[in-house]
Amino acid sequence: MLKLDWSCIIAAAHLLEFKLMELGDEMQKILLWISQSGNLALCLLWCIIHLIVGIWYFALGIAGALESCLISIGLLKRYKALDIGKVRYLAIVIDSEEARQTSKVIELLRWLAAIGVKNACLYDPDGVLKKFKEAFMTRLGDAQLSEEAAVNDPLLDQKYMALEFASLSDGKEAAARAANLLFVKYYLGGADTKPIFTESLMAEALKAVGCKVTEPDLLLVYGPARCHLGFPAWRLRYTEIVHMGPLKSMKCGSLIKVIRKFTMVRQNYGT
Repeated sequence: MLKLDWSCIIAAAHLLEFKLMELGDEMQKILLWISQSGNLALCLLWCIIHLIVGIWYFALGIAGALESCLISIGLLKRYKALDIGKVRYLAIVIDSEEARQTSKVIELLRWLAAIGVKNACLYDPDGVLKKFKEAFMTRLGDAQLSEEAAVNDPLLDQKYMALEFASLSDGKEAAARAANLLFVKYYLGGADTKPIFTESLMAEALKAVGCKVTEPDLLLVYGPARCHLGFPAWRLRYTEIVHMGPLKSMKCGSLIKVIRKFTMVRQNYGT
């Protein structure tokens, strides 16, 4: 029996939407031409196409919500057993405006803890999550800051979820300190050769200035923008990035589905 993979269908629909957005100016010109032509048949055809596309997206949304609900209550057996060990480090990027919804963030973190995620980074550009760091740690109870966990609970026997809080300023400061170190070493230090700054040299410099360079296996973006919102680029060399939509619309089933899909794919890491 043929099984429909709704994630593939939704991804294809989003790709079609993206292509239509690329043709936005041309589509507006066509719509303007149709409206100015006074051709009733063309106007009716345009309305029918618009209605069909609207119904299609509505149906996809209903199907996705239903699947997420079934996953959440455990009716889909294939989502019950997750090889969560493959997600060694998970990054959550949240739009700064939506990061103020602290109850939603706490709920998301509890879902991650229930799934079995042991190491996570919470990032927003303006550092809103950092301001509520103490409140998050108090409300969760069974989580530690990543620095404390590294000392108190070795990675091989980790009992708590280790959390890192980051913002755009962290990345800028770390990059500036690493660049200054390289400049002093190779240009002011009297070095015979002045090498081209490669990725490996930058990584060594970042480690030297004490910057955390743990690379997430999976990065989930919550917010209107389909980008990593300034998350340090040097930590995203082999990271899988998935846009999850607005934080207010988050669903546990969607989270489980994305993590399972990641664990089912063989990672080549650039090879």
